[in-house]
Amino acid sequence: MIHVAVIGGGLAGLTSAIAMAAQGLSVVLIEKKSYPFHRVCGEYVSNEVLPYLHSIGADPSPLHPANISRFLLSSPAGKTLETPLDLGGFGISRYTLDNFLYQHALAHGVEARLRTTVQEVQFANDRFVLRLSGGDTLEAAVVVGAYGKRSSLDRQLGRAFFRARSPYIGVKYHLRLDMPTDLIALHNFQDGYAGISAIEDGRHCFCYLTTRENLRRHGSIPAMEQAVLHQNPHLRRIFREAEFLYEQPEVINEISFATKTCVENHMLMCGDAAGMITPLCGNGMAMAIHAGKLAAEQVVQYFAGGRNRQQLEAGYSRAWKNQFERRLQVGRAVQHLFGSPLLSELTVGALKYSPAAVRLIMRQTHGLPF
Repeated sequence: MIHVAVIGGGLAGLTSAIAMAAQGLSVVLIEKKSYPFHRVCGEYVSNEVLPYLHSIGADPSPLHPANISRFLLSSPAGKTLETPLDLGGFGISRYTLDNFLYQHALAHGVEARLRTTVQEVQFANDRFVLRLSGGDTLEAAVVVGAYGKRSSLDRQLGRAFFRARSPYIGVKYHLRLDMPTDLIALHNFQDGYAGISAIEDGRHCFCYLTTRENLRRHGSIPAMEQAVLHQNPHLRRIFREAEFLYEQPEVINEISFATKTCVENHMLMCGDAAGMITPLCGNGMAMAIHAGKLAAEQVVQYFAGGRNRQQLEAGYSRAWKNQFERRLQVGRAVQHLFGSPLLSELTVGALKYSPAAVRLIMRQTHGLPF
């Protein structure tokens, strides 16, 4: 039996695996794809993560990420406001960053099972049995669930959010565009919003969230983009002037911002599996890395002795809620201010003359360096 099985090789799964293996624990990372690969993600990371990445030997600077220090917000009609970012951040593709962290995980002794899915997790007699695709089984003392926004495991676990259809879809492109590399921009449109910021190699990540109804109404992604997103002049410029580097965009369906729990069937849930902040708040990647740190700390203390499973789960729940519960609540509240053209126009207009309010929202959805 191994110490820890980590289900999902995204930011939370990889950073927690690295930290736990560095403390001498046996860790198996299970990921359904093979690195490197693209994910639908805004690809902006708050600088709050840098001390932790340095501490686990994963300084991202050799990847040459873009340095981002300014934020711009536009209404559907094109009205804008701009403000500096208190901490700033960096832009790096998940294709590059995840693979970079995966190589660090291997170097720390993490065993990886790629192109493998977890079909079922059972807990009995104070241990987990994982049934894997292909018929294999794996026994572990602790399981970290870091498998993303939505999985068949959520159905098996009977998680409440899985039973409700989510109206949201996410679409992502990489492109080249004449745009300042120190700027992250968020552009609103009817029933959605789009973010664009620089990443490595002179490219930009362009990612937007909208509704299935928007897509159904117009029949295809290109038709929807032409009819809806082009109404914002800043988005219209992007589509007209950018060099799009994908033949087809990356698309994800059923994105849910519903309340989730951070412990399920004794599994410690991390990243989007525990709760997803709305993309317009721009801090999901940093939160995933921070959640990986919290999980690793609690698991290392558990194996060091002096704690039982109940204390492990209570300690992680308490740490997770202290860090993230309020941020997710604020994110859901802020999202309601956007999407409707009239409300978006009013909100951007009001915030334009209240930079202190913009900074307050940012502070409420971001953390301190950790």
